Amino acid sequence: MATDNETRPEDGAPAGERSEASAVSNDTPSDSQPMSGTDKDTEHEGKARNRNAGRAERKREKMSANKRKKQDDWREWKRRKVNAMGDSVEGDSKNPFSKEEIESEERRPKRKVAVMIGYSGTGYKGMQVNGDEPTIERDLFKAFIEAGAISKANADDPRKSSLARCARTDKGVHAAGNVISLKLIIEDDDIVDKINTFLPEQIRIWGIQRTNNNFNCYQYCDSRWYEYLLPSHCLLPPHPQTYLGRKLVELNEEYGASEAVAGRMADVKDFWADVEEKEVKPMLAALNPEIRAAVLERLHVSEYELEAQERREAEKTAEEKAGEQAGEQAGEKVGEKAGEASRPTLVSHKPKKGELGPVDFALRDVKAAYIAAKRRYRISTERRERLQAALDEYVGTNNFHNFTVQKAFGDASSKRHIKSFVVNPKPILIGDTEWLSLKVHGQSFMMHQIRKMVGMVSLLVRCGTTLDRVRESYRNIKIAIPKAPGLGLLLERPVFVNYNRRAQDQLNRPCIDFDQYDERLEAFKEKHIYTRIFDVEEKENTFHAFFNQIDQFKSNHFLWLTAGGVGIADISRGDGKAQDVDKQLGDENEDPEGGEG
Repeated sequence: MATDNETRPEDGAPAGERSEASAVSNDTPSDSQPMSGTDKDTEHEGKARNRNAGRAERKREKMSANKRKKQDDWREWKRRKVNAMGDSVEGDSKNPFSKEEIESEERRPKRKVAVMIGYSGTGYKGMQVNGDEPTIERDLFKAFIEAGAISKANADDPRKSSLARCARTDKGVHAAGNVISLKLIIEDDDIVDKINTFLPEQIRIWGIQRTNNNFNCYQYCDSRWYEYLLPSHCLLPPHPQTYLGRKLVELNEEYGASEAVAGRMADVKDFWADVEEKEVKPMLAALNPEIRAAVLERLHVSEYELEAQERREAEKTAEEKAGEQAGEQAGEKVGEKAGEASRPTLVSHKPKKGELGPVDFALRDVKAAYIAAKRRYRISTERRERLQAALDEYVGTNNFHNFTVQKAFGDASSKRHIKSFVVNPKPILIGDTEWLSLKVHGQSFMMHQIRKMVGMVSLLVRCGTTLDRVRESYRNIKIAIPKAPGLGLLLERPVFVNYNRRAQDQLNRPCIDFDQYDERLEAFKEKHIYTRIFDVEEKENTFHAFFNQIDQFKSNHFLWLTAGGVGIADISRGDGKAQDVDKQLGDENEDPEGGEG
C-alpha cells in the first residue's frame, strides 16, 4: 500500500481557500456610485490582475495534480508484486469471466462517483488492494462486480475503473468514514443496497455521489479526522521496579529534576505503593518461600525477556541431555563388556510449553492483580489537562520525521500540518476500564504518525517528562518513539470543503458529506468498531502489554523520557541498535508507503 505523502503550504490553508480569500479581498464595492476614469482604469487593472492570478493558480494546481499522479504511479509500481525475473505478476490477474460472458454482457454507461464507506479493519491487512491479500478494497471490488456496478470486462483490474482512495489506512485500522472514487455503473436506484448485500457486515457503503469526471478523492481531500481510544490507565507511571521506573528515579536525581518531576506526578505518587501494600503483598505472603522467590524474580521481566530466557534454558537443557545420552551410551558399552546390567535412572524433564506449574499460576495471579488495579484507575483533572497540553504541542506545521518510518529530517514530505488534537473531557466507562477519546484533525498523515504521536504524549505524561521533548523531536535528531497499538485508531471521516463548494456553485453536484448518514454511522461504530476495540482489550490486554514492554526495554532508546533528555538517547541509523529497537517494537522492514495513521 502507499501512504499519503502530499505536502501542503506551511500556512496550512488549502489552495482553494487561499484563491477564494484573494478573490474576496479584490471584490469591487457593492454600491452603485458612478466611477471616474481613474476608478475605471483601476477596475480594469484589478480584473486583469485577478485573471492572471486565476491562471497562475490553475497552473499551479495542474502542476501539483501532475506531480501527485506521478507519485501515485511510482508508489503503484513499487507496490506491485514481481516474479524472479522482475516482471509484474499482479497486473496479469486472470479475468474470472469467460470471453463469451464478457461479450454477451450488455454495455452500460459508467459514471465517476465518490463512494462513502465505513469498515472495521480487524482481520484485514489494510485498505488498499494488494493482489488477493485480505484488504478492504479487495472485498469492495468483488461486491461491485457481484452487484453489476463494475462490468465483467473490467473485473480483472481495479485500475480499469480508476480506483483511488482518500486515506490508505494501515493493517487493523478502522474507519467510520472513508471515501473511494472510481467509475461505476449506477443506473439502478437500489445500487447501494445491492452492493451491501455482497459485503460482510464489518464493511458498509453509506452512499454513492456523482462527481465530475476529473474527481480524485485523494487529491481533492482537504483534511482528515482520526479518533484514538486510549485506556486512561496508560497514563499511570511505570512500576518502580521496572527498568524504566528505576532509570527515571536515577537520572532525574542525577540531573537535579526530582522535585520538578514529583510535582508533575503528585496525583499518582501513591498509586503503586497502595497496590503493593493492599493487594500484592498479601498474595505473596500466602506463597511458600521457594515459589515466592521465583515469582519475584520473574514478576517485572518483560515477555520478550522471558521468551529469550526460556530459549536459552531450552538450549542448555538440550545440550545437557545430549551429553547425558552420550555418556549413557558409553556406559552401556562398558557395562555390556563387564557383563553388568544397566540401572534405571530418574530424569527430571522441564514441562513442555503450555504446561503450567505452581510458579506460573502464582505469577499469573499477581499479574492479574496489577492489571485489575490499573483498570480501576480513574484519571484526574490535572492528568487530563497535562495530556491536552502535550497534544497542543503538535498543532501547526512541523517536521514529523521521527513519527514515521524511514524518513529523513530533510525529506520535505515529513512536514505535516495539524489543525487540532483534542482529548474529550468526558471519559467513557466500559466495564471496569475508563477510556479517553482523542481526536486529531490534520491535512494528511504518514504511516504510523498518529500512533507515534499518541505513543509519545502518553509516555511524556506517565513519566512526568517536560513537554519540550515534543518540540525537540522536530529537530535534526533521531529518537525512538514507539507506536501505540493500532487497536485504538480509527478514521473518523475525510473533509472536502473546497470540492463541496465547487460542487454546489459550479458543477451542480451533491456534496460529499457524512452528516446525512450520522445515525447509521454511529450505530455501526458502536457495534463493529468500539465493541471490537473494547472486547479485544478485555481479552488480550493489548495496551498493558505495550507499555510493559516499553518499561522493561533495557536500552537507552527511551531514556529521553528522563531529565537526561535526548542527548543520552539519540540513536543513529547506522549503529545496529536502531535496527534492534525497530525489530522488538514491530517497525523492522516497514514499508514507509504502507498506509497512513
